[in-house]
Amino acid sequence: MKVYGSPLCPDCRECKVNFDANQVEYEYIDITASMANLKEFLKLRDHEAVFEAAKENGSVGIPAICSDEGITLDWEGWLTSHDKQVVYHENGEVKACSIDGKGC
Repeated sequence: MKVYGSPLCPDCRECKVNFDANQVEYEYIDITASMANLKEFLKLRDHEAVFEAAKENGSVGIPAICSDEGITLDWEGWLTSHDKQVVYHENGEVKACSIDGKGC
């Protein structure tokens, strides 16, 4: 399983902390770490319908969880559907990096 994200994104940080705390095995791809990582993510984003709503509202579409089950942008839903606990570490506040406060 791969998780595409960025340390610049509060939602990605929450996702990573939660996946680690729940001992979920995954490969984290930091899309801001290299051009190769960014290109890998953009290739996925440009061709998968799950990203349409994110693109329409000006979001990047991260964190993106890619597994044998498909692609989801709902890391909390992924955890709960796998009987894992969601815990917020950034003062319990839901933070976002978009202007409207609804995601990255």
